[in-house]
Order: sequence, then structure tokens, then C-alpha cells
Amino acid sequence: MRRIKVKAIRFLVVMLIAVALMAGCSNNAKQAGTSTGKGKLIGISFQHMNNPFFVDLAEGARKVVEAHGDTLVVMDSQSNSLKQKNDLSDLIMQKPAAIMINPVNWEGIKGTLIEAKRANVPVIVVDAPVKDQSLVTCTVASDNVKAGELIAEELARTTRPAKIVVLALSINKACIDRVAGFKKVLAKYPDMRIVDEQECKGTIESSRPVMRDLIGRHPDINAVFAINDPSALGCISALESAGKLKNVKIVAVDGAKEAVAAIQEGQMLATSAQFPKEIGRIAAEKVYEHFAGKTIEKDIKVKVELITAGNVDKFAQ
Repeated sequence: MRRIKVKAIRFLVVMLIAVALMAGCSNNAKQAGTSTGKGKLIGISFQHMNNPFFVDLAEGARKVVEAHGDTLVVMDSQSNSLKQKNDLSDLIMQKPAAIMINPVNWEGIKGTLIEAKRANVPVIVVDAPVKDQSLVTCTVASDNVKAGELIAEELARTTRPAKIVVLALSINKACIDRVAGFKKVLAKYPDMRIVDEQECKGTIESSRPVMRDLIGRHPDINAVFAINDPSALGCISALESAGKLKNVKIVAVDGAKEAVAAIQEGQMLATSAQFPKEIGRIAAEKVYEHFAGKTIEKDIKVKVELITAGNVDKFAQ
């Protein structure tokens, strides 16, 4: 009799576990699905989400999408072009109404754009253009050439002669344009010279060791152009550790709150502020204009604004 009770208890436990597992699988399926069943499904894929700029851009897009009663799915590519490709392929299989893409690699994203076109999924590119514009509905990005020009002019106003190092990101068209704008202005000043240009991934973690190496190779530099604010913060860390920060002027692009604080503290000279929430809002609005059959401008430039010690308090608010 005792054995029968034990067996019965064991059987009951097994059944309870099975029920729990089935419920868990059901919940996981719901969590894994990108659509909540609420309106249209729209996706947005970013290079990475450890930059506050992209968090703000997603917020700007989400407000518009949710105001239309639809669902926005945000994907983090973690600076990996293959992950971005796979994420977007999975999403395209779910037949989204539209996709917004911030490409990791402006040339390498072409296969995904072709896949989306075949599936009749409109693509809006945000922040960083792609090489083949014929495959996208439109591109919404900051005026990145202007951003590079603004910080170069500020550097020319304050730091001459200048020996400059550049931390670039050449797989990203927005960053290519920033460097182009920067160099265009420098061409007017013979006493301002770029002595080295190295690649980083646009993050604090990637720029810090690159900056350390540049310090070792060029101990007499007095200026740095970092491709974005996270890269600039990594440069600040490396220069501070080397005891050289006070002798080097740092300029960048983004306008992140951490960069604003660095300018207030005298650690950075300037940054060209972008307006990511505005980019996200405009991009999402273009999605709905496309749904409505309206003609959409192919290349939409969003303003940039220089932040220096002279106006930083306005941005700190």
C-alpha cells in the first residue's frame, strides 16, 4: 500500500512538472513572438543599444508607432553585421508592415535590403545611410557632413597649430560623412594636420585601447576627433590615465548627456549635437506616409548644432 502511495505521489509530481513546463513553453512562445497582436508589426534594427543616442531614437519612433495603435519591435545588432542580417531575416519571415534599419555595415546590408524588397516590406533607413539607396523608401539622418564641419571650425578657432588623431568607423556612412566634413574644413588651415587615423567600433570600450596606442605613437598630439560621443569618452579615459588630458582638445558628434557633462567639466572641447528623438519621429512618420500612398522625399537631413562651453548649459537642461 505504501509503495502504491509513493508511486501515486511521484506520478502527481511528474504531471505537475509537465503542466508547468507546458505553461512555461506557452509563455516563452508569447515572449519570443515579436507581435503582441496589436495593430501592424513594425521593426527597427540598431547597430547597438549601448549608445544613449539609439535609445532616444527608438523612443522617438515608438511614440509615433504606438500612437497609431501598432507595435514596434526594437532589435540590437550588438555591432555585428551577421547578427543584424539574421535578426532582420527572422523578422521579414513574420511579414512586418515596415522595417527601419540603422545599418552596422552600409555596404554589407544590401542582401537584407534585397530580401525585404522581394517580400514587399518597405525599408526606412535611420541615422546612417546605406550604399544602394534604390533599395530603400527613404533615409532619415543627421546632416553628418555639417556635423564634421562644425567641430572642425571650433577646433580651428581654439587649437592652432594642431596635431590631430582621428578615431573613425569606415563601415558606417554617417561616420564617413563626418570625417569628410571635418577634413574639408581642415583643408583651409595648413597648420592643422591629421597625423594618424585609426578604426574603432564607436564605443567607449573599443576607443580606449585605440587611444592608448595613439598616445604611445604620437605623444605630442594636441587634438582628437572621435567619431561619436562614446568614442570620445573612451579617449578621455585613456588620456586621463596617461596624464595628458589637459593638453589635448577632444571633439566629437552626438550631443549625449555624458558628453555635455564632459564639456561642462572641461574634458571635451565640443560636440555636434544630433537630435535622435526627432530622427526617430520623422522616420516613423514617413512609414505611415508610405502606407497612405504619399510621395516621400528620398533623403531627409535633420539639423545638427554645435555644443561648446559657451552654450552647454542650455543642453544640460
